Amino acid sequence: MPATCPALLLSASASGQGKTTVTAGLARYHRNQGRKVRVFKTGPDFLDPMILERASGQPVYQLDLWMVGEHDSQALLYQAAQEADLILIEGVMGLFDGTPSSADLAALFGVPVLALINAHAMAQTFGAVAYGLAHYRPGLPFAGVLANRVAGPGHADLLAESLPPDLRYFGWLPRDGEIALPDRHLGLVQAAEIVDLETRLESIAARVARTELAKLPPPVSFPGTTLEPPAQLLKGVRIGIARDTAFAFLYPANLDTLRALGAELAFFSPLADTELPMVDSIYLPGGYPELHLDALANNASMRESLRRHHQAGKPLYAECGGLLYTVESLADKEGHRAPMLGLLPGHAALQSKLAGLGMQAVELPEGELRGHTFHHSRLETPLEPLAHGRRQRDGRSGEAVYRAGRLTASYLHLYFAGNPAATARLFLP
Repeated sequence: MPATCPALLLSASASGQGKTTVTAGLARYHRNQGRKVRVFKTGPDFLDPMILERASGQPVYQLDLWMVGEHDSQALLYQAAQEADLILIEGVMGLFDGTPSSADLAALFGVPVLALINAHAMAQTFGAVAYGLAHYRPGLPFAGVLANRVAGPGHADLLAESLPPDLRYFGWLPRDGEIALPDRHLGLVQAAEIVDLETRLESIAARVARTELAKLPPPVSFPGTTLEPPAQLLKGVRIGIARDTAFAFLYPANLDTLRALGAELAFFSPLADTELPMVDSIYLPGGYPELHLDALANNASMRESLRRHHQAGKPLYAECGGLLYTVESLADKEGHRAPMLGLLPGHAALQSKLAGLGMQAVELPEGELRGHTFHHSRLETPLEPLAHGRRQRDGRSGEAVYRAGRLTASYLHLYFAGNPAATARLFLP
């Protein structure tokens, strides 16, 4: 039996248009009306979902036709439709950017698209951009447009007048620094670090209330699809997972997969805790270790505890920020360098330029896993890679994967649900 729920995909003409801000405000507005709101993020992302989870009060999962897969994406939407009063999907980059794109996702599942357009320094051209987004792909379910970062009512009138009569105008939001979400080199600042986030969310919600977005979108029917539980290959295995402001890039689906495999999860903080919990395996996810160099370096007891774990031949999986923590030393963009764990030979340093971006698959001895890379650092190591990722876009060689004993480390953020059996082998003692 299909499940029906009002749904909307919020996209834009490009990155940086305010998609997360508006999606978060919309989620908070409807939550304040007593509705259960489930929000999804298109494609790989950790920072936007943190904000969206705070706004909606519900976990935020990824939807992606390549990394997550069509079947699993459909199953996640079906599950949400059974329990929610509203489903929101935040797109990635521009509406038609990427293969697959946000438009591909919307077309496949029949979710209407709201196009958000940054109207700053724009007048009648707003109508041309809106028309292009609405008509570029025939048959795309297109709900209408919302103007963002508008100077005032007069400016808003100009924008509205530029639209063709068959294109719905949802209204406008002002240019206001009080509602904008702060960012840094990898994207938005983590939700836990924005001290006035609740105030900002409520302020955005109040502005959304004055637009057509205050009305529920039309219901969408999602076919009945379920996720098959994996075999409990990690039954009885206790996995320690780093989680604090230095290591926070965790897909909810990854944690679900480990639990479904039978693992018991124990969270710890490399910043604040002095030693590891009693665990069989370790997961060091991505994050911002470069912002906490001295705190990580000065926590000598935690560093020693992790070294003992590795020396005992126990599994340790590290990705991106976790990888940077395992090397001999790490330097920030200003050149300040501090010692790290020294489990992987070599040194890493942050740089201003983007060093890795995009979807990749990697064939490990444990099996193939898919994921993505997004980082601003360089690693110099004498260690020969175990394997290289394969870029989804062109099949070219991608990120190196290193192995030292039972340590497996790379810049790749892997999506565990795509191959639970391979995931289990990474963590099996």
